[in-house]
Amino acid sequence: MGDTADGEAAVIARVRAGEAEAYAQLVRAHTGVALRAAVAFGAGADAEDVVQSAFFKAYQALGRFRDGASFRPWLLRIVVNETRNTVRSAGRARAVAGREARFQGADPLIPDTADPAVAALAEERRTLLSAALEELTEEQRQVVTCRYLLEMDEAETAQALGWPRGTVKSRLNRGLKKLEQRLGGQLGPGPGPEGGERNG
Repeated sequence: MGDTADGEAAVIARVRAGEAEAYAQLVRAHTGVALRAAVAFGAGADAEDVVQSAFFKAYQALGRFRDGASFRPWLLRIVVNETRNTVRSAGRARAVAGREARFQGADPLIPDTADPAVAALAEERRTLLSAALEELTEEQRQVVTCRYLLEMDEAETAQALGWPRGTVKSRLNRGLKKLEQRLGGQLGPGPGPEGGERNG
């Protein structure tokens, strides 16, 4: 992790020195997670535009990026804000459709060569999870998305959402309890709150 942060700091220093290719390197490294975040937060068909705009804004704001900080949660906070603006202007219906799209198109969770029965089960689990997430509050949905779909730790989630860590923890706990009540054991074994906190 330290090596990654050091390498990233060196790339950011090169960008600040005016090397355009260095920023392209950052874009390539973080486009995947930025797209997943945009789709997960409801950008739907506008996800690519949202991410392009977020990278442009991040480039403009790089002078304010704190040395030694992690680039990914800082970038994802910009992605989240851009997505909110897009969703707000596009209306609630598109937001719901966009969140559902994350389970159908963001990143295939199972390879094409998988057993059809396994594929059907995975699809059923995604449908159940999508329906259950819709019953959470917006804040609970955001924190569950960051922690479990984008695999961010507690500190990164707090930075990306602009919330104190205590708020992340309490909203995550409430969201997970609500998901557990709604789903029971229907999703099978998965990360619980304890397993999810090991990085935080």
